[in-house]
Amino acid sequence: MEIRLFGTVNDSIVDGPGLRYTIFTQGCLHHCPGCHNPQSHPLDGGYVEDCDKILAEIFNNPLLDGITLSGGEPMLQIEPLKYICQEVKKHHLNIVIYSGYTYEQIISDQNKLSLLKLGDMLVDGLYVEEKRSLALLYRGSSNQRLINIQESLKQGKVIEYIIDEYGEIEI
Repeated sequence: MEIRLFGTVNDSIVDGPGLRYTIFTQGCLHHCPGCHNPQSHPLDGGYVEDCDKILAEIFNNPLLDGITLSGGEPMLQIEPLKYICQEVKKHHLNIVIYSGYTYEQIISDQNKLSLLKLGDMLVDGLYVEEKRSLALLYRGSSNQRLINIQESLKQGKVIEYIIDEYGEIEI
Protein backbone atom coordinates (compact mmCIF):
# COMPACT_ATOMS: atom_id res chain seq x y z
CA MET A 1 0.00 0.00 0.00
CA GLU A 2 1.21 3.51 -0.78
CA ILE A 3 0.72 6.93 0.77
CA ARG A 4 1.38 10.45 -0.50
CA LEU A 5 3.74 12.28 1.84
CA PHE A 6 5.02 15.76 2.43
CA GLY A 7 7.79 14.18 4.51
CA THR A 8 8.75 12.32 7.67
CA VAL A 9 10.82 13.08 10.77
CA ASN A 10 12.54 10.12 12.39
CA ASP A 11 13.03 11.57 15.87
CA SER A 12 10.70 14.42 16.80
CA ILE A 13 10.23 15.69 20.35
CA VAL A 14 7.73 18.45 19.45
CA ASP A 15 4.89 16.50 17.81
CA GLY A 16 3.62 14.71 20.91
CA PRO A 17 4.90 13.13 24.10
CA GLY A 18 8.26 11.38 24.07
CA LEU A 19 10.35 10.51 21.04
CA ARG A 20 8.21 10.22 17.93
CA TYR A 21 8.29 9.30 14.26
CA THR A 22 6.20 11.97 12.53
CA ILE A 23 4.42 11.34 9.24
CA PHE A 24 3.52 14.53 7.37
CA THR A 25 0.83 13.61 4.87
CA GLN A 26 0.48 15.50 1.60
CA GLY A 27 -2.80 17.26 0.85
CA CYS A 28 -4.98 19.62 2.84
CA LEU A 29 -8.24 21.37 2.03
CA HIS A 30 -8.29 23.67 5.08
CA HIS A 31 -5.69 26.23 3.89
CA CYS A 32 -5.39 27.87 7.31
CA PRO A 33 -3.79 31.33 7.08
CA GLY A 34 -0.33 31.13 8.66
CA CYS A 35 -0.13 27.34 8.26
CA HIS A 36 3.23 25.90 9.34
CA ASN A 37 3.32 23.56 6.29
CA PRO A 38 1.61 25.34 3.37
CA GLN A 39 3.68 23.29 0.88
CA SER A 40 1.73 20.25 2.08
CA HIS A 41 -1.59 21.59 0.75
CA PRO A 42 -1.59 20.49 -2.94
CA LEU A 43 -3.24 17.08 -3.20
CA ASP A 44 -0.87 16.05 -5.99
CA GLY A 45 2.30 17.41 -4.36
CA GLY A 46 4.91 15.67 -2.27
CA TYR A 47 5.93 12.12 -3.12
CA VAL A 48 4.52 8.62 -2.95
CA GLU A 49 6.02 6.18 -0.44
CA ASP A 50 5.39 2.53 0.35
CA CYS A 51 3.75 2.08 3.77
CA ASP A 52 5.93 -0.93 4.55
CA LYS A 53 9.06 1.20 4.06
CA ILE A 54 7.69 3.70 6.59
CA LEU A 55 6.93 0.87 9.02
CA ALA A 56 10.47 -0.48 8.62
CA GLU A 57 11.87 2.94 9.54
CA ILE A 58 9.60 3.10 12.59
CA PHE A 59 10.46 -0.38 13.82
CA ASN A 60 14.19 0.17 13.25
CA ASN A 61 14.18 2.78 16.04
CA PRO A 62 13.78 1.03 19.40
CA LEU A 63 13.77 4.38 21.25
CA LEU A 64 10.45 5.59 19.82
CA ASP A 65 7.51 6.15 22.15
CA GLY A 66 5.08 6.51 19.29
CA ILE A 67 4.17 8.01 15.95
CA THR A 68 2.43 11.24 15.00
CA LEU A 69 0.17 11.72 11.99
CA SER A 70 0.35 15.31 10.78
CA GLY A 71 0.15 17.09 7.50
CA GLY A 72 -1.30 18.21 5.41
CA GLU A 73 -4.50 16.63 6.65
CA PRO A 74 -4.23 12.98 7.73
CA MET A 75 -7.99 12.47 7.38
CA LEU A 76 -7.55 12.68 3.59
CA GLN A 77 -5.48 9.47 3.51
CA ILE A 78 -7.38 7.21 5.86
CA GLU A 79 -6.71 3.75 4.38
CA PRO A 80 -2.91 3.86 4.25
CA LEU A 81 -2.78 5.50 7.68
CA LYS A 82 -5.08 2.85 9.15
CA TYR A 83 -2.72 0.19 7.82
CA ILE A 84 0.29 1.94 9.38
CA CYS A 85 -1.51 2.50 12.70
CA GLN A 86 -2.72 -1.09 12.95
CA GLU A 87 0.84 -2.34 12.53
CA VAL A 88 2.23 0.24 14.97
CA LYS A 89 -0.32 -0.77 17.62
CA LYS A 90 1.01 -4.35 17.47
CA HIS A 91 4.31 -2.92 18.75
CA HIS A 92 2.62 -1.00 21.61
CA LEU A 93 3.57 2.45 20.34
CA ASN A 94 1.16 5.32 20.95
CA ILE A 95 -0.41 7.38 18.18
CA VAL A 96 -1.02 11.13 18.05
CA ILE A 97 -3.22 12.52 15.28
CA TYR A 98 -3.26 16.16 14.20
CA SER A 99 -6.33 17.24 12.25
CA GLY A 100 -7.91 20.48 11.14
CA TYR A 101 -11.25 18.78 11.69
CA THR A 102 -12.75 18.91 15.16
CA TYR A 103 -13.38 15.78 17.20
CA GLU A 104 -17.11 16.30 16.66
CA GLN A 105 -16.68 16.48 12.87
CA ILE A 106 -14.50 13.37 12.85
CA ILE A 107 -16.85 11.17 14.90
CA SER A 108 -19.78 12.13 12.65
CA ASP A 109 -17.99 10.56 9.65
CA GLN A 110 -17.61 6.77 9.89
CA ASN A 111 -14.56 6.73 7.62
CA LYS A 112 -12.68 9.35 9.65
CA LEU A 113 -13.83 7.69 12.87
CA SER A 114 -12.27 4.41 11.75
CA LEU A 115 -8.83 6.08 11.79
CA LEU A 116 -9.50 8.06 14.95
CA LYS A 117 -10.28 4.86 16.88
CA LEU A 118 -6.68 3.73 16.37
CA GLY A 119 -5.24 6.87 17.99
CA ASP A 120 -4.45 7.85 21.55
CA MET A 121 -4.30 11.66 21.38
CA LEU A 122 -6.00 14.03 18.96
CA VAL A 123 -4.92 17.62 18.42
CA ASP A 124 -8.05 18.95 16.76
CA GLY A 125 -9.24 22.08 15.03
CA LEU A 126 -8.02 24.53 12.47
CA TYR A 127 -4.93 26.62 13.12
CA VAL A 128 -6.15 30.16 13.87
CA GLU A 129 -3.37 32.69 13.48
CA GLU A 130 -5.06 35.23 15.78
CA LYS A 131 -5.00 32.60 18.56
CA ARG A 132 -1.37 31.59 18.00
CA SER A 133 0.71 30.94 21.10
CA LEU A 134 4.22 29.56 21.45
CA ALA A 135 3.40 28.62 25.07
CA LEU A 136 0.96 25.87 24.07
CA LEU A 137 2.16 22.29 24.32
CA TYR A 138 1.83 20.45 20.97
CA ARG A 139 -0.58 23.06 19.56
CA GLY A 140 -0.27 26.13 17.42
CA SER A 141 -3.37 28.04 18.49
CA SER A 142 -5.49 28.16 21.63
CA ASN A 143 -8.67 26.87 19.95
CA GLN A 144 -7.00 23.49 19.37
CA ARG A 145 -7.56 20.79 21.97
CA LEU A 146 -5.46 17.86 23.25
CA ILE A 147 -8.05 15.10 23.37
CA ASN A 148 -7.75 11.69 24.98
CA ILE A 149 -9.30 9.70 22.13
CA GLN A 150 -9.92 6.41 23.90
CA GLU A 151 -11.48 7.99 27.01
CA SER A 152 -13.59 10.33 24.87
CA LEU A 153 -14.95 7.43 22.84
CA LYS A 154 -15.57 5.38 25.99
CA GLN A 155 -17.38 8.19 27.85
CA GLY A 156 -19.22 9.61 24.85
CA LYS A 157 -17.89 13.13 25.44
CA VAL A 158 -14.67 15.05 24.85
CA ILE A 159 -12.05 14.33 27.50
CA GLU A 160 -9.13 16.72 27.23
CA TYR A 161 -5.67 16.16 28.59
CA ILE A 162 -4.68 18.63 31.31
CA ILE A 163 -1.24 20.25 31.18
CA ASP A 164 0.24 20.92 34.62
CA GLU A 165 2.46 23.86 35.60
CA TYR A 166 5.54 21.88 34.54
CA GLY A 167 4.22 21.23 31.04
CA GLU A 168 3.47 17.58 31.81
CA ILE A 169 0.32 15.88 30.55
CA GLU A 170 -2.20 14.66 33.10
CA ILE A 171 -5.19 12.51 32.27
